[in-house]
Amino acid sequence: MKKFFKEFKEFITRGNVLDMAVGVIVGGAFTAIITALTGQILQPLINWLLAVIAGDGAGLESAVTILKPAYDETGKVLDLANSIYIDWGAFISAIINFLLVAFILFVIVKTINSVRAGGKKLAEKQKKAIEKKLKKGEITPEEAEQAKAEVEEAPAETAPVVAAVTTEQLLAEIRDLLKAQGADNKNDKE
Repeated sequence: MKKFFKEFKEFITRGNVLDMAVGVIVGGAFTAIITALTGQILQPLINWLLAVIAGDGAGLESAVTILKPAYDETGKVLDLANSIYIDWGAFISAIINFLLVAFILFVIVKTINSVRAGGKKLAEKQKKAIEKKLKKGEITPEEAEQAKAEVEEAPAETAPVVAAVTTEQLLAEIRDLLKAQGADNKNDKE
């Protein structure tokens, strides 16, 4: 029994399980926000639009199909609580909720993917810069390997950590840029 609870503890404390639990909680709250948006803002607007188009003034509330009517004591007023009917308005609202949630999740996933892709591109640029410095002799092969390892160890979800640059390295890069710019200007004049 102890082994079972130990395995359960390891399972529940793994990072991805905790991330999933947080996602479910945030998703529930997010769904409540979307439901409120649909029920309190969009549905009244749709009802108003339907009332203007149809002219009956009822909107989605009147979008029902009565399968088995039940009337009140007078026999003249329909009792929806006891009737069997299809509520098309609730169905349309659920579709609108779904589309809104799906669209917003699409935007979130697209944003996260673009951030990850940017992090990978930055890591590739850093590796190329390390190779360039190695070819110029600005760093030793051991320093290049260490810097590459640091870039590779950075998580894919976040942008890689930029290696610390000393003042001497910055001044050397500025000097090289000025030399290159001076050489370009000299070639342009000739």
